Amino acid sequence: MRVHDLKMPVARTTSVVFASPHSGRAYAREFVKRSILDERTLRSSEDAFVDTLFASAPDHGAPLLAAVVPRAWVDVNRSVDELDPNLIEGVRGGAHNPRVASGLGVVPRVVANGKAIYRGKIALDEARERIDEVWHPWHETVSALMDESMALFGEAILVDCHSMPHEAIDTIPHSRGARPEIVLGDRFGTAAACDVVDQVEAAFAAAGMNVARNAPFAGAFAAQNYGPPSRGRHVVQVEIDRSLYLNERTVRPNGNYRTFRRLIDGVVAEVVGIGRRDMSLAAE
Repeated sequence: MRVHDLKMPVARTTSVVFASPHSGRAYAREFVKRSILDERTLRSSEDAFVDTLFASAPDHGAPLLAAVVPRAWVDVNRSVDELDPNLIEGVRGGAHNPRVASGLGVVPRVVANGKAIYRGKIALDEARERIDEVWHPWHETVSALMDESMALFGEAILVDCHSMPHEAIDTIPHSRGARPEIVLGDRFGTAAACDVVDQVEAAFAAAGMNVARNAPFAGAFAAQNYGPPSRGRHVVQVEIDRSLYLNERTVRPNGNYRTFRRLIDGVVAEVVGIGRRDMSLAAE
């Protein structure tokens, strides 16, 4: 089973790696049939078409890793032990975890707006099988790409690409009074060096977008796991307002999609440049 796509550049010219963990849209017929939701509702928690927005990354010398299996089946941006006792038989409740409590563990119980995926529970063996088939291969690939960046450039920068519902940013205060269109998450400085995040923010700002940091999304498992910046490993989570390119009701690209994709292509070109700053040093 193909669980993700990895598109590599002809030559790696940057330490930046792009990943889109929630854009998978291969909904198995058996999964849709088993769910109490229709496919369009299942897709409501998907970062639809984010992988296509960043599709030019290999043309600029950076790898692009994109999920194929949907987030509603297994969420690779969660810890492997974030198992939901309200969904998975035989799992005992542990320390309070807000993601698991809300139904968004490694095997999700709900999609957007808390809509339950299943009528009952699933077996623990099934949850573990999903994790073995999808979660582990994804993180083995991310780890290998980050290690390759370290070996080639002496640093690794993971740009973790996501989208957020338009309504998610309705109440976010912004110092300049403008509604944020991009939220960058660095877990308040613990996932990436400030200068790296500053440069990513500058790339989006130069493209005319309003950028906020860490609210309401500071970063999940990838941001927690693939640092620390003190060792030259950086993670910046990027959340894009879906309404900029997507009809959220139909989960289809809207009339602005092509224009917005060209804009993101320009941002990608700027961001990969961050990972070229130490190439001369790495070559010495």
